[in-house]
Amino acid sequence: MAPQFETVKSFVDVPVTDDGVETASFLEAADGLMNLFDLLGGAVFGFVQTDLRNNIAGVRERYVAHIDKSGTLESLVISEKSEGGKYGTACLTRLIRGLAFTCLALQNMQEDRVAELHTCFRRSYDVVLKHHHSFVVRSVVTLAIRAVPYRNDFYTKIAEGGDVEKLDAEMTKWLVALDVIVKRITAFLTAGGYGRV
Repeated sequence: MAPQFETVKSFVDVPVTDDGVETASFLEAADGLMNLFDLLGGAVFGFVQTDLRNNIAGVRERYVAHIDKSGTLESLVISEKSEGGKYGTACLTRLIRGLAFTCLALQNMQEDRVAELHTCFRRSYDVVLKHHHSFVVRSVVTLAIRAVPYRNDFYTKIAEGGDVEKLDAEMTKWLVALDVIVKRITAFLTAGGYGRV
């Protein structure tokens, strides 16, 4: 059986056109990310997973309820605002924030081949999330980040017996595609006054 990283929907496969980021594929890729984190054990990335899962569910709820107006993430936000709603948009904003945090942490891991994972996640937290949190939350997150696995353990678990070099190459493609989506939706949300990532 192939490792999950070879079978889950990748952000590389999410269509991004002039109209926007396709919602259904984006949600499927986000689910794939959660499935990969599950391989590390529930508590390890719990501080990220719970938030991401809840926000994926919120975006999906809006998408399913208004599928004809939500083909892209951008159209989902625009249609919700025209109806006076904001729940799906708030979830999307927080989801993009969480994905930006994860993306930057994993990019740090790939760029700095000697840094341990907790260092990479700490760097990302300081850039993406820290300014959104109170002192108490920052303290809890700092402790949670210290609990992430060692770099080698992370790769071994995610690879599930597959080729670690292949995993690394696929992760690079995956992160490039995710980074494009995160930057695009961040700019869209900011420009339209819909939310601040």
